[in-house]
Amino acid sequence: FSVNSPLISRSTVFHFEPLGEDDILKLLKTAIGDAERGLGKFDIETDEKVLKFLAAVSDGDARRALTALEVGVLSQAARKGGSKIKFDLDIAKDSIQQKAINYDRTGDTHYDLASAFQKSMRGSDPDATVYWLARMIAGGEDTRFIARRIAVCATEDVGNADPMATVLAAAAVQISEFVGLPEAQLALAQAALYIACAPKSNAAASAVWKAVADVKQEPIIAVPKHLKNSHYPAAKKAGLGADYKYPHNFKAGFVPQQYLPPAMRGRYYKPKEIGCEKNIKRYLQKLQSLIQNSNNPKNAKEKDS
Repeated sequence: FSVNSPLISRSTVFHFEPLGEDDILKLLKTAIGDAERGLGKFDIETDEKVLKFLAAVSDGDARRALTALEVGVLSQAARKGGSKIKFDLDIAKDSIQQKAINYDRTGDTHYDLASAFQKSMRGSDPDATVYWLARMIAGGEDTRFIARRIAVCATEDVGNADPMATVLAAAAVQISEFVGLPEAQLALAQAALYIACAPKSNAAASAVWKAVADVKQEPIIAVPKHLKNSHYPAAKKAGLGADYKYPHNFKAGFVPQQYLPPAMRGRYYKPKEIGCEKNIKRYLQKLQSLIQNSNNPKNAKEKDS
């Protein structure tokens, strides 16, 4: 279940942390020595190493550690009758069985692991990336949710510094839906690790965020007449698009032309000196030089038609 934000704001919230290994170790020793509420009526022989093992693998869950101890002791008691019960490491391992993964697909653990996964990719730590990925997969997370996190990170945190990251992320989305688990984990891991090891730039994300903010908060800019759609008779009569210059008709496929007010030039996309974006930055600088050196756009040399 979940509690909505208005109710939480009117409540006192207590955040419970997992028990430490020392706490669980103390509980196990208490259970062994308590004849009334524990296992003290049995003649149990064990050592610190075995109990520390149970405390470590229980992941802060005292019930899991105590249950494993009880299962091991009772199974030995049923097998050996009233003789001394030796609770050694092999019995402890058999009692604990498969490790239970603490995972709640709608609660804090779900979002905490997703956050750790995405931040590890963004932070260029491949080992952390694949570990948090494995935690989500082992916990039964929907592969589509994981694939979406990978795709978001590829576009937001890598962007044009390495466009192949977005290609692999898109492929991971398709493959994970097509083949399903367990094979889907291979595609998810490949894409996530590529993103973790790729150069990082959020220039594209920052550009669209700033542009969206301007659209919402600033006066709307009218579409210039030469950029308007001219593919209908009335538009041509009104002169819409008449002064538009088709870039491919000019040298190098570029001609200086106004697409936004001059004051807004370079306002949004600011490519970084990282990865492939270095080449984009240099190309835009070259175009800017052409714009500055062109006193009259009409003097641009057109290609022979």
